[in-house]
Amino acid sequence: MKLVFEKSVAGRRGLTIAKSDVPTSINLDASLLRQTDAELPELSELDVVRHFTELSEKNFGVDTNFYPLGSCTMKYNPKVCERIAAYPGFAHLHPLLPQLRGGGMLTQGALEVIYDMDMVLREICGMSAFTMQPMAGAHGELTGIMMMAAYHQDRGNHKTTVLVPDSAHGTNPASASIAGYGIKAVPSDENGLMCIDALKEMLNDEVAGIMLTCPNTLGLFNPHVREICDLVHSVDGLAYYDGANLNAIVGRVRPGDLGFDIVHLNLHKTFATPHGGGGPGSGPVGVVDKLVDYLPVSTVVKRSDGTFALDYDKPKTIGYIAPFYGNFGVFLRAYVYILMAGKEGLERISENAVLNANYIKEKLKPYYDIEHGQLCKHECVFSATRQVENGVHALDVAKGLIDAGYHPPTMYFPLIVKEALMIEPTECESKETLDGFINAMIEIAKKAETEPETLKAAPISAPVGRLDETKAARELNIASLA
Repeated sequence: MKLVFEKSVAGRRGLTIAKSDVPTSINLDASLLRQTDAELPELSELDVVRHFTELSEKNFGVDTNFYPLGSCTMKYNPKVCERIAAYPGFAHLHPLLPQLRGGGMLTQGALEVIYDMDMVLREICGMSAFTMQPMAGAHGELTGIMMMAAYHQDRGNHKTTVLVPDSAHGTNPASASIAGYGIKAVPSDENGLMCIDALKEMLNDEVAGIMLTCPNTLGLFNPHVREICDLVHSVDGLAYYDGANLNAIVGRVRPGDLGFDIVHLNLHKTFATPHGGGGPGSGPVGVVDKLVDYLPVSTVVKRSDGTFALDYDKPKTIGYIAPFYGNFGVFLRAYVYILMAGKEGLERISENAVLNANYIKEKLKPYYDIEHGQLCKHECVFSATRQVENGVHALDVAKGLIDAGYHPPTMYFPLIVKEALMIEPTECESKETLDGFINAMIEIAKKAETEPETLKAAPISAPVGRLDETKAARELNIASLA
Protein backbone atom coordinates (compact mmCIF):
# COMPACT_ATOMS: atom_id res chain seq x y z
CA MET A 1 0.00 0.00 0.00
CA LYS A 2 1.38 3.39 -1.00
CA LEU A 3 1.73 6.21 1.49
CA VAL A 4 -0.72 9.07 1.14
CA PHE A 5 2.18 11.30 0.11
CA GLU A 6 3.00 8.90 -2.75
CA LYS A 7 -0.58 9.17 -4.02
CA SER A 8 -0.39 12.97 -4.14
CA VAL A 9 -0.89 14.70 -7.51
CA ALA A 10 -0.07 18.39 -7.76
CA GLY A 11 -3.15 20.56 -8.10
CA ARG A 12 -5.64 17.89 -7.05
CA ARG A 13 -8.25 19.02 -4.50
CA GLY A 14 -10.69 17.19 -2.28
CA LEU A 15 -12.83 20.24 -1.51
CA THR A 16 -13.45 23.76 -2.68
CA ILE A 17 -13.54 26.60 -0.17
CA ALA A 18 -15.84 29.47 -1.11
CA LYS A 19 -14.32 32.90 -1.34
CA SER A 20 -14.91 34.84 1.87
CA ASP A 21 -17.46 37.65 1.58
CA VAL A 22 -16.52 39.01 5.02
CA PRO A 23 -13.73 41.58 5.21
CA THR A 24 -10.71 40.39 7.19
CA SER A 25 -9.74 42.46 10.20
CA ILE A 26 -6.67 40.59 11.45
CA ASN A 27 -3.34 41.71 10.09
CA LEU A 28 -0.66 39.24 11.08
CA ASP A 29 2.96 40.28 11.19
CA ALA A 30 4.80 38.87 8.19
CA SER A 31 7.20 37.04 10.52
CA LEU A 32 4.28 34.89 11.70
CA LEU A 33 3.38 33.71 8.19
CA ARG A 34 4.78 30.63 6.47
CA GLN A 35 7.61 31.40 4.10
CA THR A 36 7.11 28.18 2.13
CA ASP A 37 4.03 26.14 1.28
CA ALA A 38 3.11 23.31 3.65
CA GLU A 39 4.22 19.96 2.25
CA LEU A 40 0.79 18.34 2.38
CA PRO A 41 -0.52 15.65 0.02
CA GLU A 42 -2.87 16.83 -2.72
CA LEU A 43 -5.69 14.35 -3.28
CA SER A 44 -9.27 14.15 -4.46
CA GLU A 45 -12.03 13.28 -2.00
CA LEU A 46 -12.29 9.80 -3.51
CA ASP A 47 -8.54 9.26 -3.12
CA VAL A 48 -8.75 10.22 0.55
CA VAL A 49 -11.79 8.02 1.26
CA ARG A 50 -10.22 5.00 -0.43
CA HIS A 51 -6.88 5.52 1.30
CA PHE A 52 -8.28 5.61 4.82
CA THR A 53 -10.79 2.84 4.12
CA GLU A 54 -7.94 0.63 2.96
CA LEU A 55 -5.99 1.53 6.10
CA SER A 56 -8.96 0.63 8.29
CA GLU A 57 -9.09 -2.82 6.73
CA LYS A 58 -5.57 -3.45 8.00
CA ASN A 59 -6.55 -2.70 11.61
CA PHE A 60 -6.79 -5.49 14.15
CA GLY A 61 -9.27 -5.18 16.99
CA VAL A 62 -11.83 -7.02 19.08
CA ASP A 63 -14.56 -6.16 16.58
CA THR A 64 -12.80 -8.25 13.94
CA ASN A 65 -10.74 -10.93 15.70
CA PHE A 66 -9.90 -12.66 18.97
CA TYR A 67 -7.57 -10.54 21.08
CA PRO A 68 -6.13 -12.70 23.94
CA LEU A 69 -3.85 -10.04 25.37
CA GLY A 70 -3.10 -11.15 28.93
CA SER A 71 -3.39 -8.61 31.75
CA CYS A 72 -5.25 -6.16 29.53
CA THR A 73 -8.76 -7.63 29.24
CA MET A 74 -9.32 -6.74 25.61
CA LYS A 75 -12.99 -7.62 25.37
CA TYR A 76 -15.93 -6.74 23.18
CA ASN A 77 -17.60 -3.40 23.80
CA PRO A 78 -21.39 -3.41 23.25
CA LYS A 79 -22.33 -0.80 20.66
CA VAL A 80 -25.19 0.53 22.80
CA CYS A 81 -22.52 1.93 25.14
CA GLU A 82 -20.93 3.78 22.23
CA ARG A 83 -24.31 5.06 21.07
CA ILE A 84 -25.28 6.50 24.44
CA ALA A 85 -21.88 8.09 24.92
CA ALA A 86 -22.44 9.86 21.60
CA TYR A 87 -25.79 11.39 22.66
CA PRO A 88 -25.55 15.15 21.96
CA GLY A 89 -26.68 15.91 25.51
CA PHE A 90 -23.47 14.28 26.73
CA ALA A 91 -21.02 14.56 23.86
CA HIS A 92 -21.63 18.26 23.15
CA LEU A 93 -21.34 19.50 26.74
CA HIS A 94 -18.58 21.90 27.67
CA PRO A 95 -16.95 21.34 31.08
CA LEU A 96 -17.16 25.05 31.92
CA LEU A 97 -20.94 25.25 31.62
CA PRO A 98 -22.63 26.37 34.88
CA GLN A 99 -23.51 23.72 37.46
CA LEU A 100 -26.83 25.15 38.63
CA ARG A 101 -27.86 28.63 37.50
CA GLY A 102 -28.39 29.72 33.92
CA GLY A 103 -27.22 26.81 31.79
CA GLY A 104 -26.96 24.55 34.83
CA MET A 105 -29.75 22.25 33.72
CA LEU A 106 -27.56 21.30 30.77
CA THR A 107 -24.96 19.80 33.12
CA GLN A 108 -27.16 18.19 35.76
CA GLY A 109 -27.43 14.95 33.80
CA ALA A 110 -23.66 14.65 33.41
CA LEU A 111 -23.08 15.42 37.09
CA GLU A 112 -25.67 12.82 38.03
CA VAL A 113 -23.84 10.21 35.94
CA ILE A 114 -20.58 10.98 37.77
CA TYR A 115 -22.36 10.83 41.13
CA ASP A 116 -24.16 7.56 40.31
CA MET A 117 -20.97 6.00 38.96
CA ASP A 118 -19.28 6.83 42.25
CA MET A 119 -22.11 5.13 44.16
CA VAL A 120 -22.07 2.04 41.91
CA LEU A 121 -18.31 1.58 42.17
CA ARG A 122 -18.49 1.92 45.95
CA GLU A 123 -20.88 -1.02 46.04
CA ILE A 124 -18.88 -3.13 43.57
CA CYS A 125 -15.59 -2.59 45.41
CA GLY A 126 -16.63 -2.12 49.05
CA MET A 127 -15.18 1.38 49.30
CA SER A 128 -16.44 4.55 51.02
CA ALA A 129 -15.85 7.02 48.18
CA PHE A 130 -14.39 7.29 44.68
CA THR A 131 -12.72 9.94 42.59
CA MET A 132 -13.51 9.67 38.89
CA GLN A 133 -10.71 11.97 37.76
CA PRO A 134 -7.73 9.69 36.95
CA MET A 135 -7.29 9.39 33.20
CA ALA A 136 -5.81 5.86 33.12
CA GLY A 137 -4.86 2.94 35.33
CA ALA A 138 -1.32 4.14 36.03
CA HIS A 139 -2.69 7.62 36.72
CA GLY A 140 -5.04 6.00 39.22
CA GLU A 141 -2.10 4.21 40.83
CA LEU A 142 -0.25 7.48 41.28
CA THR A 143 -3.39 9.12 42.70
CA GLY A 144 -3.80 6.30 45.22
CA ILE A 145 -0.17 6.40 46.33
CA MET A 146 -0.33 10.20 46.66
CA MET A 147 -3.27 9.76 49.03
CA MET A 148 -1.27 7.12 50.90
CA ALA A 149 1.57 9.64 51.28
CA ALA A 150 -0.84 12.38 52.41
CA TYR A 151 -2.33 10.05 55.03
CA HIS A 152 1.06 9.21 56.53
CA GLN A 153 2.24 12.80 56.41
CA ASP A 154 -0.91 13.94 58.18
CA ARG A 155 -0.33 11.38 60.93
CA GLY A 156 3.34 12.32 61.31
CA ASN A 157 4.47 8.85 60.17
CA HIS A 158 8.01 8.45 58.86
CA LYS A 159 7.36 6.10 55.96
CA THR A 160 9.90 5.53 53.21
CA THR A 161 9.06 2.24 51.51
CA VAL A 162 6.33 0.62 49.43
CA LEU A 163 6.35 -3.17 49.04
CA VAL A 164 5.58 -4.64 45.62
CA PRO A 165 5.44 -8.33 44.61
CA ASP A 166 8.04 -9.43 42.07
CA SER A 167 5.20 -10.37 39.71
CA ALA A 168 3.60 -6.90 39.79
CA HIS A 169 2.76 -4.71 36.84
CA GLY A 170 5.68 -2.43 36.04
CA THR A 171 3.58 0.66 36.70
CA ASN A 172 3.33 -0.26 40.41
CA PRO A 173 6.95 0.50 41.36
CA ALA A 174 6.99 3.41 38.92
CA SER A 175 3.94 5.04 40.54
CA ALA A 176 5.32 4.56 44.06
CA SER A 177 8.68 5.96 43.01
CA ILE A 178 7.13 9.07 41.47
CA ALA A 179 5.27 9.59 44.77
CA GLY A 180 8.64 9.65 46.54
CA TYR A 181 8.87 6.13 47.96
CA GLY A 182 11.62 3.55 47.78
CA ILE A 183 10.59 0.15 46.43
CA LYS A 184 11.23 -3.31 47.83
CA ALA A 185 10.20 -6.38 45.85
CA VAL A 186 8.58 -9.26 47.71
CA PRO A 187 9.53 -12.61 46.10
CA SER A 188 7.04 -15.25 44.99
CA ASP A 189 6.89 -18.69 46.56
CA GLU A 190 6.90 -22.07 44.83
CA ASN A 191 3.17 -21.73 44.17
CA GLY A 192 3.49 -18.49 42.22
CA LEU A 193 2.05 -16.44 45.10
CA MET A 194 3.67 -13.66 47.09
CA CYS A 195 5.70 -15.26 49.88
CA ILE A 196 4.15 -14.38 53.24
CA ASP A 197 7.27 -15.34 55.21
CA ALA A 198 9.32 -12.93 53.11
CA LEU A 199 6.69 -10.26 53.63
CA LYS A 200 6.85 -10.67 57.40
CA GLU A 201 10.62 -10.20 57.36
CA MET A 202 10.30 -6.99 55.32
CA LEU A 203 7.62 -5.34 57.46
CA ASN A 204 8.76 -2.52 59.72
CA ASP A 205 7.70 0.98 60.77
CA GLU A 206 9.05 2.49 57.53
CA VAL A 207 6.66 0.52 55.30
CA ALA A 208 4.00 2.88 53.95
CA GLY A 209 2.01 0.14 52.28
CA ILE A 210 1.83 -2.68 49.78
CA MET A 211 0.60 -2.69 46.18
CA LEU A 212 -1.10 -5.96 45.36
CA THR A 213 -2.72 -7.23 42.18
CA CYS A 214 -5.42 -9.76 43.04
CA PRO A 215 -5.54 -12.18 41.30
CA ASN A 216 -1.87 -11.74 40.48
CA THR A 217 -0.31 -11.54 37.04
CA LEU A 218 -0.07 -15.33 36.86
CA GLY A 219 -3.86 -15.38 37.12
CA LEU A 220 -3.70 -16.88 40.60
CA PHE A 221 -5.82 -15.78 43.56
CA ASN A 222 -3.87 -15.58 46.81
CA PRO A 223 -5.93 -17.29 49.55
CA HIS A 224 -3.90 -15.39 52.17
CA VAL A 225 -4.82 -11.93 50.88
CA ARG A 226 -6.75 -10.98 54.02
CA GLU A 227 -3.80 -12.01 56.19
CA ILE A 228 -1.47 -9.96 53.99
CA CYS A 229 -3.61 -6.85 54.44
CA ASP A 230 -3.75 -7.41 58.22
CA LEU A 231 0.03 -7.76 58.41
CA VAL A 232 0.54 -4.49 56.57
CA HIS A 233 -2.03 -2.78 58.79
CA SER A 234 -0.09 -3.96 61.85
CA VAL A 235 2.69 -1.48 61.03
CA ASP A 236 0.17 1.27 60.15
CA GLY A 237 0.67 0.61 56.46
CA LEU A 238 -2.03 0.76 53.80
CA ALA A 239 -3.06 -2.00 51.41
CA TYR A 240 -3.42 -0.87 47.79
CA TYR A 241 -5.42 -2.91 45.27
CA ASP A 242 -4.28 -2.84 41.65
CA GLY A 243 -7.59 -3.31 39.84
CA ALA A 244 -6.19 -4.38 36.47
CA ASN A 245 -7.44 -7.93 37.09
CA LEU A 246 -10.83 -7.10 38.61
CA ASN A 247 -12.43 -8.91 35.66
CA ALA A 248 -11.60 -12.15 37.48
CA ILE A 249 -13.56 -11.39 40.65
CA VAL A 250 -16.05 -8.64 39.78
CA GLY A 251 -19.47 -9.37 41.25
CA ARG A 252 -18.02 -12.16 43.39
CA VAL A 253 -15.51 -10.51 45.76
CA ARG A 254 -15.17 -6.90 46.89
CA PRO A 255 -11.59 -5.67 47.43
CA GLY A 256 -12.71 -3.65 50.44
CA ASP A 257 -14.00 -6.81 52.10
CA LEU A 258 -10.55 -8.37 51.64
CA GLY A 259 -8.94 -5.58 53.66
CA PHE A 260 -7.76 -3.15 50.98
CA ASP A 261 -7.74 0.58 51.79
CA ILE A 262 -7.23 1.97 48.30
CA VAL A 263 -8.54 0.59 45.00
CA HIS A 264 -7.92 1.71 41.44
CA LEU A 265 -10.01 0.36 38.58
CA ASN A 266 -9.33 0.21 34.86
CA LEU A 267 -12.78 0.98 33.48
CA HIS A 268 -11.33 0.36 30.02
CA LYS A 269 -10.55 -3.23 31.04
CA THR A 270 -13.27 -4.50 33.36
CA PHE A 271 -16.12 -2.50 31.84
CA ALA A 272 -17.11 -1.51 28.33
CA THR A 273 -14.89 1.26 27.08
CA PRO A 274 -12.43 1.53 24.21
CA HIS A 275 -9.03 0.04 25.01
CA GLY A 276 -5.78 0.12 23.12
CA GLY A 277 -3.99 2.48 20.80
CA GLY A 278 -2.81 4.61 23.68
CA GLY A 279 -6.23 5.49 25.05
CA PRO A 280 -8.64 6.71 26.07
CA GLY A 281 -8.62 5.28 29.57
CA SER A 282 -10.15 5.85 32.96
CA GLY A 283 -8.75 4.86 36.34
CA PRO A 284 -11.14 5.80 39.18
CA VAL A 285 -9.75 5.40 42.70
CA GLY A 286 -11.77 4.34 45.74
CA VAL A 287 -10.79 4.68 49.39
CA VAL A 288 -12.00 3.62 52.83
CA ASP A 289 -13.30 6.10 55.43
CA LYS A 290 -9.95 7.17 56.86
CA LEU A 291 -8.72 8.33 53.45
CA VAL A 292 -11.80 10.20 52.17
CA ASP A 293 -10.44 13.59 53.25
CA TYR A 294 -7.46 13.22 50.90
CA LEU A 295 -9.48 12.64 47.71
CA PRO A 296 -8.70 14.97 44.78
CA VAL A 297 -10.96 17.95 44.19
CA SER A 298 -13.55 18.31 42.97
CA THR A 299 -16.12 15.66 43.84
CA VAL A 300 -19.78 15.59 42.85
CA VAL A 301 -22.27 15.87 45.72
CA LYS A 302 -26.05 15.60 45.81
CA ARG A 303 -27.81 18.53 47.48
CA SER A 304 -30.86 18.37 49.69
CA ASP A 305 -33.04 19.64 46.82
CA GLY A 306 -31.93 16.75 44.59
CA THR A 307 -29.59 18.79 42.38
CA PHE A 308 -25.91 17.98 41.86
CA ALA A 309 -22.90 20.22 42.32
CA LEU A 310 -19.11 20.12 42.58
CA ASP A 311 -17.56 20.17 46.04
CA TYR A 312 -14.16 21.83 46.50
CA ASP A 313 -14.27 22.00 50.30
CA LYS A 314 -11.56 19.47 51.15
CA PRO A 315 -8.78 21.05 53.25
CA LYS A 316 -6.66 17.86 53.22
CA THR A 317 -7.10 17.08 49.52
CA ILE A 318 -4.11 16.09 47.40
CA GLY A 319 -5.42 18.70 44.95
CA TYR A 320 -6.11 18.45 41.25
CA ILE A 321 -4.80 15.39 39.45
CA ALA A 322 -6.64 15.90 36.14
CA PRO A 323 -8.37 18.71 34.25
CA PHE A 324 -12.08 18.95 34.98
CA TYR A 325 -13.77 15.63 35.88
CA GLY A 326 -11.81 12.85 34.15
CA ASN A 327 -12.57 11.07 30.88
CA PHE A 328 -16.32 11.54 31.04
CA GLY A 329 -17.09 9.67 27.82
CA VAL A 330 -15.19 6.63 29.07
CA PHE A 331 -16.91 6.20 32.40
CA LEU A 332 -20.24 7.01 30.76
CA ARG A 333 -19.76 3.88 28.64
CA ALA A 334 -18.84 1.87 31.74
CA TYR A 335 -21.89 3.24 33.55
CA VAL A 336 -24.19 1.97 30.80
CA TYR A 337 -22.42 -1.39 30.77
CA ILE A 338 -22.81 -1.86 34.53
CA LEU A 339 -26.50 -0.89 34.47
CA MET A 340 -27.13 -3.37 31.65
CA ALA A 341 -25.28 -6.19 33.41
CA GLY A 342 -26.72 -5.69 36.88
CA LYS A 343 -25.57 -7.77 39.84
CA GLU A 344 -26.23 -11.12 38.17
CA GLY A 345 -24.51 -10.02 34.97
CA LEU A 346 -21.37 -8.93 36.81
CA GLU A 347 -21.24 -12.33 38.49
CA ARG A 348 -21.46 -14.06 35.12
CA ILE A 349 -18.63 -11.91 33.77
CA SER A 350 -16.15 -13.26 36.30
CA GLU A 351 -17.53 -16.80 36.15
CA ASN A 352 -17.23 -17.02 32.37
CA ALA A 353 -13.81 -15.32 32.32
CA VAL A 354 -12.50 -17.93 34.77
CA LEU A 355 -14.14 -20.78 32.84
CA ASN A 356 -12.63 -19.67 29.53
CA ALA A 357 -9.13 -19.23 30.95
CA ASN A 358 -9.12 -22.67 32.56
CA TYR A 359 -10.46 -24.25 29.37
CA ILE A 360 -7.51 -22.86 27.41
CA LYS A 361 -5.07 -23.84 30.15
CA GLU A 362 -6.18 -27.46 30.22
CA LYS A 363 -6.27 -27.82 26.44
CA LEU A 364 -2.75 -26.40 25.94
CA LYS A 365 -0.99 -27.99 28.91
CA PRO A 366 0.17 -30.99 26.82
CA TYR A 367 1.88 -28.67 24.33
CA TYR A 368 3.36 -25.80 26.34
CA ASP A 369 5.03 -25.73 29.74
CA ILE A 370 3.20 -24.10 32.63
CA GLU A 371 4.96 -23.62 35.95
CA HIS A 372 1.83 -23.12 38.01
CA GLY A 373 -0.89 -25.36 36.60
CA GLN A 374 -3.39 -25.05 39.43
CA LEU A 375 -6.83 -23.52 38.96
CA CYS A 376 -6.36 -20.05 37.53
CA LYS A 377 -8.71 -17.13 37.33
CA HIS A 378 -9.13 -14.92 34.26
CA GLU A 379 -5.76 -15.60 32.60
CA CYS A 380 -3.09 -18.29 32.40
CA VAL A 381 0.64 -18.00 31.76
CA PHE A 382 2.44 -20.58 29.65
CA SER A 383 6.15 -20.82 28.92
CA ALA A 384 7.74 -21.55 25.53
CA THR A 385 10.78 -23.15 27.17
CA ARG A 386 9.93 -26.48 25.54
CA GLN A 387 9.90 -24.82 22.13
CA VAL A 388 13.24 -23.10 22.82
CA GLU A 389 14.87 -26.53 22.60
CA ASN A 390 14.17 -26.29 18.85
CA GLY A 391 15.23 -22.66 18.61
CA VAL A 392 11.69 -21.29 18.73
CA HIS A 393 11.05 -18.53 21.29
CA ALA A 394 7.88 -16.95 22.65
CA LEU A 395 8.29 -14.18 20.08
CA ASP A 396 8.22 -16.73 17.25
CA VAL A 397 5.06 -18.33 18.65
CA ALA A 398 3.46 -14.90 18.73
CA LYS A 399 4.47 -14.15 15.14
CA GLY A 400 3.07 -17.50 14.06
CA LEU A 401 -0.28 -16.61 15.59
CA ILE A 402 -0.43 -13.52 13.37
CA ASP A 403 -0.28 -15.75 10.30
CA ALA A 404 -3.05 -17.86 11.84
CA GLY A 405 -5.26 -14.76 12.13
CA TYR A 406 -4.96 -14.15 15.89
CA HIS A 407 -3.49 -11.30 17.86
CA PRO A 408 -0.56 -12.59 19.94
CA PRO A 409 -0.94 -12.87 23.71
CA THR A 410 1.24 -10.82 26.03
CA MET A 411 4.86 -12.00 25.80
CA TYR A 412 7.72 -12.08 28.31
CA PHE A 413 5.53 -10.95 31.20
CA PRO A 414 5.43 -11.51 34.09
CA LEU A 415 9.20 -11.46 34.31
CA ILE A 416 9.30 -14.34 36.79
CA VAL A 417 8.27 -16.74 33.97
CA LYS A 418 10.83 -17.51 31.27
CA GLU A 419 9.54 -17.22 27.70
CA ALA A 420 6.14 -16.21 29.06
CA LEU A 421 2.97 -16.32 26.98
CA MET A 422 0.17 -14.68 28.96
CA ILE A 423 -3.31 -15.51 27.65
CA GLU A 424 -6.57 -13.88 28.71
CA PRO A 425 -9.65 -14.97 26.76
CA THR A 426 -12.15 -12.74 28.66
CA GLU A 427 -15.79 -13.75 29.18
CA CYS A 428 -16.95 -12.63 25.74
CA GLU A 429 -15.48 -15.32 23.52
CA SER A 430 -17.40 -18.41 22.41
CA LYS A 431 -16.18 -21.99 22.68
CA GLU A 432 -15.82 -22.06 18.88
CA THR A 433 -13.49 -19.06 18.94
CA LEU A 434 -11.45 -20.53 21.78
CA ASP A 435 -11.19 -23.87 19.98
CA GLY A 436 -9.89 -22.13 16.87
CA PHE A 437 -7.23 -20.33 18.91
CA ILE A 438 -6.30 -23.53 20.76
CA ASN A 439 -5.91 -25.41 17.47
CA ALA A 440 -3.67 -22.65 16.12
CA MET A 441 -1.48 -22.84 19.24
CA ILE A 442 -1.25 -26.64 18.90
CA GLU A 443 -0.26 -26.36 15.22
CA ILE A 444 2.46 -23.87 16.16
CA ALA A 445 3.76 -26.22 18.85
CA LYS A 446 4.00 -29.00 16.23
CA LYS A 447 5.72 -26.69 13.74
CA ALA A 448 8.26 -25.80 16.41
CA GLU A 449 9.28 -29.46 16.36
CA THR A 450 9.10 -30.19 12.63
CA GLU A 451 9.79 -26.91 10.81
CA PRO A 452 11.02 -24.27 13.29
CA GLU A 453 12.46 -22.06 10.55
CA THR A 454 8.92 -21.44 9.28
CA LEU A 455 8.00 -19.83 12.60
CA LYS A 456 11.20 -17.80 12.73
CA ALA A 457 10.22 -16.24 9.39
CA ALA A 458 6.66 -15.41 10.48
CA PRO A 459 4.56 -13.47 9.81
CA ILE A 460 4.43 -13.82 6.07
CA SER A 461 0.73 -13.00 5.53
CA ALA A 462 0.61 -9.68 7.37
CA PRO A 463 0.99 -6.28 5.63
CA VAL A 464 4.34 -5.94 7.42
CA GLY A 465 6.70 -8.88 7.85
CA ARG A 466 9.21 -9.64 10.60
CA LEU A 467 10.92 -6.47 11.74
CA ASP A 468 14.29 -6.04 13.40
CA GLU A 469 12.75 -4.96 16.70
CA THR A 470 16.07 -4.52 18.48
CA LYS A 471 17.34 -2.19 15.79
CA ALA A 472 14.03 -0.31 15.76
CA ALA A 473 14.21 0.23 19.53
CA ARG A 474 17.83 1.37 19.48
CA GLU A 475 17.69 3.43 16.30
CA LEU A 476 14.16 4.82 16.29
CA ASN A 477 13.68 7.05 13.25
CA ILE A 478 10.04 7.51 12.31
CA ALA A 479 10.88 10.25 9.83
CA SER A 480 12.71 7.77 7.62
CA LEU A 481 9.47 5.81 7.15
CA ALA A 482 7.70 8.71 5.44
